[in-house]
Amino acid sequence: MTWFESFVLGLVQGLTEFLPISSSAHLRLTAAFAGWQDPGAAFTAITQIGTEAAVIIYFRKDIGRIISTWSRSLFNRELRHHHDAQMGWLVIVGSIPIGVLGITLKDAIEGPFRDLRLIATTLIVMGVVLGIADRLAARDETGGRHRAVKQRKTLTDLSIKDGLLYGVCQAMALIPGVSRSGATISGGLLMGYTRESAARYSFLLAIPAVLASGVFELKDAGEGHVSWGPTIFATIIAFVVGYVVIAWFMKFISNKSFMPFVIYRILLGIALFALVAAGTLSPNAGETAG
Repeated sequence: MTWFESFVLGLVQGLTEFLPISSSAHLRLTAAFAGWQDPGAAFTAITQIGTEAAVIIYFRKDIGRIISTWSRSLFNRELRHHHDAQMGWLVIVGSIPIGVLGITLKDAIEGPFRDLRLIATTLIVMGVVLGIADRLAARDETGGRHRAVKQRKTLTDLSIKDGLLYGVCQAMALIPGVSRSGATISGGLLMGYTRESAARYSFLLAIPAVLASGVFELKDAGEGHVSWGPTIFATIIAFVVGYVVIAWFMKFISNKSFMPFVIYRILLGIALFALVAAGTLSPNAGETAG
């Protein structure tokens, strides 16, 4: 991998990680369209450490409060009913599904799951799911001629059951094209949470999963065509760009619909199917390139 490739891929990672459009799919597609070799699952997981570092800094007050209260609640019974202590446990519980499936499906994640036809399918299907979830949320928020405004849930209403369901949604993002934020935010909206609450828990829930995945893949870094230097460079680029994007996205979702992302996902999926069907792209493009 050249330094230019690592710059572009780091930029793509930072731009797409927090948007509900799948960063892993865009890394895969960027390489395929450019005629570069597939950067691979290890490169993707490690560069995501950069974007998660952006999450940690952006939500540093929330994270610090949660860790502090959760840690003290282990020895202080009175704190165990505190929302921040419960959030600590809910993040742990919600991380279980992706941890189990990530290890179980490791070979599929690095192989069959990177087929462009599967990515096109998940882009379209999850785009439709996100559109339905967004529509239901908008209906509750605005009401209608014969419907009253419905109060949606916030993170104070988060239960163990909902935390596990969030975790299952997050685990679906092991398939490129699903999108970690897209799946968890869709799940949250379908469970009745506000857009802001669904996004906030989605980002907090991703921290242990992404950091663990990145650390786990460190042993494979520097192997093949991707060396350590470009990987670290891409991770730094992803961090800087990711911080800007997450700040913008949290403001965007406060009063905007997810429909632009829904339309983008569906159009990209259709275009990808068309390119593969026409023979312009191989379903496994990039696996033997470079």
